[in-house]
Amino acid sequence: MAIEIAEGIEDNRKHFRLIEQLEASATSMASNIAEGKGRYSKREFVQFPYIARGSLYETMTLLVTLHKNNWISDSQLGEAKASGEEIGKMLSSMITSIKNSEDYEL
Repeated sequence: MAIEIAEGIEDNRKHFRLIEQLEASATSMASNIAEGKGRYSKREFVQFPYIARGSLYETMTLLVTLHKNNWISDSQLGEAKASGEEIGKMLSSMITSIKNSEDYEL
């Protein structure tokens, strides 16, 4: 969702840095989960969904900034917030699941 929003921003000043940061934080979520899955232990793995959640919050903050500058619409922000809440719940569930697995060591 955030990448599609970034691609659709039409502004003469085109704040490329903000748009690039939005794209980077949005893609970082999935990348961190994939990187964590490649780790040797679940203890290492669990760190990466936490990092992904941080990227989610960064993405949402950037979307709010874009909205406050009237570069994205109310409906785009609303849809992104709904998606963000759902992704946040999925990440929390993933973290809980990893921590509750039998071979997770503290």
